[in-house]
Amino acid sequence: MHLIFIHWNVSPEIFRIGGFAIRWYGLLFAAGFFFGYLILLKAFEKEKIPVKVLDQLTTYMIIGTVIGARLGHCLFYEPSYYLAHPVKILMIWEGGLASHGAAIGIIITLLIFSRVKKMSFLWVMDRIVMVTALAGFLIRMGNLMNSEIYGVPTALPWGFYFLRSQNPAEALDPRHPTQIYEGLSYLLIFFYLIWYYYKKKGKPAEGYIFGMFMILVFGMRFLIEFLKEPQVGFENNMTLNLGQLFSIPFIMAGILFLLYSKGKFRKKTAGKT
Repeated sequence: MHLIFIHWNVSPEIFRIGGFAIRWYGLLFAAGFFFGYLILLKAFEKEKIPVKVLDQLTTYMIIGTVIGARLGHCLFYEPSYYLAHPVKILMIWEGGLASHGAAIGIIITLLIFSRVKKMSFLWVMDRIVMVTALAGFLIRMGNLMNSEIYGVPTALPWGFYFLRSQNPAEALDPRHPTQIYEGLSYLLIFFYLIWYYYKKKGKPAEGYIFGMFMILVFGMRFLIEFLKEPQVGFENNMTLNLGQLFSIPFIMAGILFLLYSKGKFRKKTAGKT
């Protein structure tokens, strides 16, 4: 019966030279920024925004993503350990990034960017989240290559034996490949947001794309978390895990931005549509 399942035994390293290794996760993480830059470049050209603005925006984006994702993991999931060993926070290569922390980091840094550049915060976020959805897909594929963040045991024929799991006992059962579920959902969200952007000829109502991103991405994250193994021990005693609890405010914020884009919170001005 085991032959109907997928035996996943892919090395997380592409190649190694001495003590230096290139890993799939790092390559896919960087690819998210690379392809995101190219996509935004086309959008900025369409809207006649100078390329130097995109270069500056990318710098803010990288800083916000890396710092936010790292601090999110350290402070949300293992605060006692990292507060006792603060130097470990800097050792990103050891693993440990949280998407909710990345979201917070991106929002804060791009809020600063919009203030510095005197640009609309929602205009910036509407464009950034389109490529963020694509980056989310690539990062989850990196998690797959690392054999991490997988699901609970399953009898479905596409269950994965994660033979390189850090917990040998968990490699004994076929499991939901939740990295693939989540990654493909983000990829579909990316295609929808890009389609909508071009359908509106690069001029969507401010806040709509940002709001839809928050609702769809964190809504899917909330649902898929039901199939995941707990990432930290104390989640075993929780009805909803940390990923779900942190997703709820993002979903609610997305609904508010969506309503704002529809004019629900704005006074109608005569002669203005």
